[in-house]
Amino acid sequence: MQNPSHNENSVGLYVQDKQNFHLKKSVDLLKAAQRSLKMEADALLNLSENLTEDFERAVLAVYNSSGRFVVTGIGKSAIVANKIVATLNSTGTPAVFMHAGDAIHGDLGIIQRDDVVMCISQSGNTPEIKVLAPMLRAGGNTLIGMTGRADSSLAAHSDILLLTTIEQEACPLNLAPTTSTTLQMALGDALAIALLEYRGFTAADFARFHPGGALGKRLYLRVDDIIRQNQQPAVQQEDPVKQAIVSISASRLGVTAVLAGNRLVGIITDGDIRRMLDKYDNVGSLKAADIMTQSPKTLPLGTLAADAMEMIRTSKITQVFITDDAGHYAGVVHIHDLIKEGII
Repeated sequence: MQNPSHNENSVGLYVQDKQNFHLKKSVDLLKAAQRSLKMEADALLNLSENLTEDFERAVLAVYNSSGRFVVTGIGKSAIVANKIVATLNSTGTPAVFMHAGDAIHGDLGIIQRDDVVMCISQSGNTPEIKVLAPMLRAGGNTLIGMTGRADSSLAAHSDILLLTTIEQEACPLNLAPTTSTTLQMALGDALAIALLEYRGFTAADFARFHPGGALGKRLYLRVDDIIRQNQQPAVQQEDPVKQAIVSISASRLGVTAVLAGNRLVGIITDGDIRRMLDKYDNVGSLKAADIMTQSPKTLPLGTLAADAMEMIRTSKITQVFITDDAGHYAGVVHIHDLIKEGII
């Protein structure tokens, strides 16, 4: 049995009554999504406009600490805390996650005297937080409280207060943590980025923390690493065309370098061979220099593979030749090499 029809912007929610389905309620999905996004966007804008000097104090407390930065929370705030820790670690600020529930049942030993602790709780009054916050203060740790309530227990025990006050959650029941967790996540990102900029964290530093995957490779993989894996097809400019054809076929790169000694003076591609056959009836007397493409696209050793891909893309070519400082031929980077490495 088919469900009742519905249009593009709404869907029927149905309950089964014996063998029939009855339309219970119609929800405009786009309007629901837009309302949620607008509420969260407005809350983010309000948060941005109402940051206080406590944000700067929080950044400096973490930066100047001789200990670690420990982030804790309970429930959805614990999930947010985990994400904030991951972002901090990847941007140069060592951080550790501690679940607030586990903390008051033995894991508080994670905390060392010089650690700075940030406790995240929208209400600031959950039972675990009400126990944990005063214990952290008693241990002499600097406590950064991220909460939506300035009159909460967490706020009262915090050395530094980051307020994430909201009018209401995006949830129409005003129950599910939505707007509140968005603000927590965004404020954690802001803290990580402020620390990144204050540390002078660079793309090279970022690459050291992201060696795996396409992101890391874009930041550290260089053409030197790729040409080592490839053959280096080459002929001298006075060599016969037949030798160039053999060189192209053997390398499987669809191209060969044309050299004067060790210096790159041109290239011959599959396309050059086809054009030669169309133009000449007798190719036996032709030299490599007669059909080569002069002044090929080149990049120096040490160039990032991502920059090689950019040249290939913008120049609409399939490979780029690599040379040393003296213009000597060093190798070839083919577009397939870059795609294989995830540089796209």
